[in-house]
Amino acid sequence: MTSPDSPSSIVGTAPGLPKTARGERTRTRILKAAEETFGTLGYHRAGIADITRAAGVASGTFYTYFSSKEQTLRELVQEMGRRLRAHLERETADAGDRLEAEEKGLRAFLQYLRDNPALYRVLQEAQFVDESIYRRYYESFGERYVRMLARATDRGEIRSGNDEVRVWALMGISNFIGLRYALWETEMDFDDIVATVSDLLRNGLAAGGGREKS
Repeated sequence: MTSPDSPSSIVGTAPGLPKTARGERTRTRILKAAEETFGTLGYHRAGIADITRAAGVASGTFYTYFSSKEQTLRELVQEMGRRLRAHLERETADAGDRLEAEEKGLRAFLQYLRDNPALYRVLQEAQFVDESIYRRYYESFGERYVRMLARATDRGEIRSGNDEVRVWALMGISNFIGLRYALWETEMDFDDIVATVSDLLRNGLAAGGGREKS
């Protein structure tokens, strides 16, 4: 027996990109509903019916744009990554150098995460649905980040080094600080957090501020 929510029960063409502005708005609304639904119920508990109900559309409309719940998750993670990158670019556009950009970027990231907690919840779900979705999210950030560090090195703002390793270390810092202070415990002021990380980036852990000994 065919489920009423399955693609084979829907009369129409295969899923695709919207051809009109109205279609684009509908598709965006479905992705937003998926973000809220996955973030609240979790990927495995959430059904397409939950997504369409939250979006205020029929199941046939869902299948106009998406072939499955997994495709929705995949595209949602990509879209969430694009939104976050655009936000960070705006917030760091007036930074005087790379280290200031790191400070502004961390502050902007923490605030974004506090305002959009579903981001991490959806990401964690993606890790266990299809690891490639989760991995690609961070690789996309890393690819752009490496280029930014390389340009900063060329400008003499930071020392040269293995930018790929440094980028993943920096993303790791943001990741776990975000979990601890933007999601789990929200009492600590962002100013204190950013100042601590800034000191670490500028001076390192070595006694004497990381300056080379004579």
